[in-house]
Amino acid sequence: MSSLSLPRVLQQRKSSLEIEREHFEKFQSASIGKAINQHESPVKEKHIRSAILGTFHEKCAETFWKCVLQLPILDNRIVAWKFCHVLHKVLREGHPQVISNSLLYRSKIEDLGKLWGHLREGYGKLIQHYCQLLCAKLDFHHRNPRFPGNLNLSKDELESIGDNDINNYFQMSVEMFDYMDEILALQSAIFGSLDMSRSNSMTSSGQCRLAPLIPVIQDSSQLYDFGVKILFRLHASLPPDVLTGHRQRFLNQFRELRKFYIAASTLQYFRNLIQIPTLPENPPNFLVQAELRSYVTPVVILPEEPPDSEPILTPDSGATADLVDIGSTHTNGSVSPDVLAERDNLIEHLQSELSRLRNETQRLIMQHQQTVLQLRERVAALETDLATKDSELEQERIQKEELLQLTDVAAKFHEADKKAKTVEEKFQKLKEVYSKLRDEHIQLIRQKADVDKQLANVRNVELESEEREKSRLEQVLEQLATLQATADTAAEHNQALTSRVEWVSAEKEKLESELQDLLSQKEELDIRLLDFQDKLSNSQSDQKLLFENVITEAENIMRQTVNELGNPAISVLTCSPGYLRSLVPALESSINALAAAPKVGNIVPVTHLTSQFAILGKATSNTAHDIEFGDRMAGVCRELAQACLEALSSVRQVGSCQVGELRGRVAELSELAVSLDTELQGGTTELIADSLEAELQSMDKAIEEAARRIEEMLTKSRAADSGLKLEVNEKILDSCTTLMAAIRVLVQKSRLLQAEIVSQGKGTASAKEFYKRNHQWTEGLISAAKAVGMGANFLLTAADEVVSGGGKLERLVVASQGIAASTAQLVVASRVKASRNSTNMSQLSSASKDVTQATAGVVATAKSCMQLVEDSEELDVSGLSLHQAKRLEMEAQVRVLELESDLEKERLRLSALRRHHYQLAGETDESPTL
Repeated sequence: MSSLSLPRVLQQRKSSLEIEREHFEKFQSASIGKAINQHESPVKEKHIRSAILGTFHEKCAETFWKCVLQLPILDNRIVAWKFCHVLHKVLREGHPQVISNSLLYRSKIEDLGKLWGHLREGYGKLIQHYCQLLCAKLDFHHRNPRFPGNLNLSKDELESIGDNDINNYFQMSVEMFDYMDEILALQSAIFGSLDMSRSNSMTSSGQCRLAPLIPVIQDSSQLYDFGVKILFRLHASLPPDVLTGHRQRFLNQFRELRKFYIAASTLQYFRNLIQIPTLPENPPNFLVQAELRSYVTPVVILPEEPPDSEPILTPDSGATADLVDIGSTHTNGSVSPDVLAERDNLIEHLQSELSRLRNETQRLIMQHQQTVLQLRERVAALETDLATKDSELEQERIQKEELLQLTDVAAKFHEADKKAKTVEEKFQKLKEVYSKLRDEHIQLIRQKADVDKQLANVRNVELESEEREKSRLEQVLEQLATLQATADTAAEHNQALTSRVEWVSAEKEKLESELQDLLSQKEELDIRLLDFQDKLSNSQSDQKLLFENVITEAENIMRQTVNELGNPAISVLTCSPGYLRSLVPALESSINALAAAPKVGNIVPVTHLTSQFAILGKATSNTAHDIEFGDRMAGVCRELAQACLEALSSVRQVGSCQVGELRGRVAELSELAVSLDTELQGGTTELIADSLEAELQSMDKAIEEAARRIEEMLTKSRAADSGLKLEVNEKILDSCTTLMAAIRVLVQKSRLLQAEIVSQGKGTASAKEFYKRNHQWTEGLISAAKAVGMGANFLLTAADEVVSGGGKLERLVVASQGIAASTAQLVVASRVKASRNSTNMSQLSSASKDVTQATAGVVATAKSCMQLVEDSEELDVSGLSLHQAKRLEMEAQVRVLELESDLEKERLRLSALRRHHYQLAGETDESPTL
């Protein structure tokens, strides 16, 4: 028995840390596996919470990613969708190191989105949008590492991240807009998939799709808040024009986000899981900084989680009662794994409960602070609105008073003058009365002083000669009594005069104050009158300056027109006489308006229309066949511009416009345009018939010459060449000979059909008269004949270069296809006027088919010859070394890239040439009618 138990004793025992680590990985794997399963139902929060606590336990996300990568996220769409949801929650609420760890797996997330994006419906597009959102979130946090995963920042923290640098705020706003675009794209796809799958928020499949919108709403509310604050900061530092793109992008996102919140708040599924904020009907006006005070930050509230039906480990559950003493479960010096598992579960649960309570406390504190802040902001906004309204009312009252005062200013001014004169007269009278009273008062005071002196003398005499003048005492006393009565009377009179002087002084002060008020009103009215006179003079000077500037600019335009009429480059410009005559009514009406009222609104149209009429008149003169007639018409255009300059000069000098000369030049130029139109219409139709015959003969000669030259080249090649070169030349020239013979037959049949058409359609008239009546059809034949002649010459040149060894077979293919297209144009031009049952028409169609077959023969011969040449020039690699083979391989790759680049350039050049050719052809067709 000892021998059997020996290997177990010798086995290496695991440490407690290793056992705990192993148990942690198993527990994380089980929790993540329960969270990310194949059932189409929403992810349970307790499993997500276990994964989040695991990131805090190991302070990173290595175990999380290790477990996730073992799941079938590439095989099952439900597993991939739930993986995106769980990863989003872990990035938001997990350890801060989770974001940096997840950046290593960004490419896997992106590949996952691309893979499921091929599934065009259902969860495929949802997973693609969710992966794009996760990549955008990782990129945002990578560029802005100071933002936490849940985006919860205070105002001071946001300002510290911006570092008071407007460039940082500008770049940060752009990145937040990109982040918000991905959020809005995901929610739109989710709601769209609900409508397509006919799911709702109360079904398991609908809840599986809607569950990720909870962290999406949390992210979007924070991004919206940051965007509003940053945009207000940017508008306070930068001009509004620079931020036009930012405002437009924010406005679009605001509308989409408000629709998203309204749609989500109507769903029954979200009512017990999240409190969705409500955005205002109108977005903030960033051009008014005062609106920042009335801005209310949207707050997302997550209610307390409802109890789950599955049992979880809690301190009060029966699992706690079954805990045993760890020391009593030792087996061979180790701890029981079950006890460790229960202990870890209990610790994790307690940590999760503690974290939940902390989050709940923090949420309540933030909610309270947010409520207080909102109330304060609301009070400040109401106070601001009240102050604004008061100021507006005060301004309106002042404006009303000013208007009332302005209406009565003249009457008050005259009344004030009259009142001032009256007051002045009263003041002079009162001044005279006051002077008289003052003189009387001074005289009485002097009399009183004399009486006092006399009384003192009397008393002195009485003391000195009391005894001697006792007899005279009664007389003196009587005199004294009389004098005393006189003094009392004088004192009373003095007191009356004093009171009267005081009343006069008060009246004077009152009149002076009224006079001062009237003078101040007069000065104020004088100042306002001067202001009005200054404004009136400034307005008149501005209007005069504007009038001078407009006339100067108009004269400059006409001088520029005169210079342009003498410019030789304008000789290539053409215009139809009919279009020139269509401009006459508008020009004449503008000239009449200018003659009636020479003002700015009439000068500008006359200048521009006259300049345009003169330039187009010169262009019309270029279409005249008679050089003297064209010079005469160009001279009238210059006289027209000079007449306009003289009319403008008369407006500047006299104030009235003299337009007689200008009207005469307009009428003369219009008559010349009518004569030129008649001449052009008569001469064009005369030349059509002769031109057709000349082009058809030229085409016949070109075809005959090409056939003859091909025969000569074939004879020379047979005499000078041998072997593969002779074989290639014979095949090419034989196919070209066959093609030219078929084209010759087609041209002959075309001439027969043309003669038949002319004989049937001309009646008793001549062939030239028939061509005149059908000049457009005749021009089509001329164009087709020219194209056939040019194609024959091009084919001859290409064949000559190939036979001489300096050309390419590809050019021969292009030449044969080009001449086949030209003959097809000739057939179509002939078929327009032909009868359906015409024998010549059927023969022409048969000849056209022969040309097509001959063209195909040339192309096939060229390709077979190219194959023969390539087979003869096959590369012998038997004697090459490794280095030589590698060098030749690299040179071949370089040559392939160069040829591809040249091919792309030539395709672009071919496209440009074809556009130019079509443009020239259109101008040629339209030139007789312009």
